[in-house]
Amino acid sequence: MSAPTVDLRTSLRAVPIARDVVRVAGPEAATYLQGQASQDVVALAVGATSWTFILQPTGKVEVWARVTRTADDEFLLDTDPGAGEVAVARLRRFLLRTKADVDPIDGWSAVALRGPGADAAARDAAAGAADAGVRALPAGWPGVEGADLLGPAEAVAAAVPAGVAAATSDDLESLRLLSGVPAMGAELTERTIPAEAGKWVVDASASFTKGCYTGQELVARIDSRGGNVPRHLRAVLADAPFAVGDKVLVDGAEVGSVTSVAARPGGGTVGLAYVSRSVGPPATGGVIGPADAAPATVVAVPVDSPAPGPSAAG
Repeated sequence: MSAPTVDLRTSLRAVPIARDVVRVAGPEAATYLQGQASQDVVALAVGATSWTFILQPTGKVEVWARVTRTADDEFLLDTDPGAGEVAVARLRRFLLRTKADVDPIDGWSAVALRGPGADAAARDAAAGAADAGVRALPAGWPGVEGADLLGPAEAVAAAVPAGVAAATSDDLESLRLLSGVPAMGAELTERTIPAEAGKWVVDASASFTKGCYTGQELVARIDSRGGNVPRHLRAVLADAPFAVGDKVLVDGAEVGSVTSVAARPGGGTVGLAYVSRSVGPPATGGVIGPADAAPATVVAVPVDSPAPGPSAAG
């Protein structure tokens, strides 16, 4: 973990990222996906993008993805690396005689544009590379302007605006944690309840006016109770380093464990952790690993940001 050199909340930069992409297409693609996704995908206009969960029947997370309607009968789902295979298997499981195909798309990649002016830069870049299949997708991270260029790898790399300097994956990871954005395999696993990841995630990813979908009962029940869940995603800030898996202590009691960690611009460490709802941020405590507990503070996400960001539909 190297120290970030750029604060992407204040400086526009480009960072190559990996995304798994899945296409759902066919005459019944919209109605099928409507019954599987937490988002109202039927209501998406062609070209529109939003976030969605694909849930287990129990209501716990299978996949969190961005969904883009590319035609009346075609949708693209893009998600964190490794989760695409899970999405394909899960969506194929209930296809039966449905007139739709679910297939991974190989050879695609993305570039994350973050910082002031990212939206306009991404739109201009995608407009110039539309014939090559490049799309500008709103990222929807809280507290920062951002968009991603998604498409065939070579076309995406060539589409990055010449005037936008590069940043590192460490810079982007630091921003993700400061923004409180969960990642598949870290904050989002088969044990995660969507509401635990935060209100902005649920608001951006779930419709409460559409018809039934797999896993809806748990999501609706928790929402009706004001999002009351046993633990909440929080940020942990410390001057000293700590690591994934380290325990979070408040008043000497273990209240959670670290799921992701990164260096902070300007020094120090930021992590994400699911922390007991009994802990009201900000709370002073410690992070304990192989050595003694280091002084730390548990805070709400996003960190040092005045307001939540928009949904991917923006």
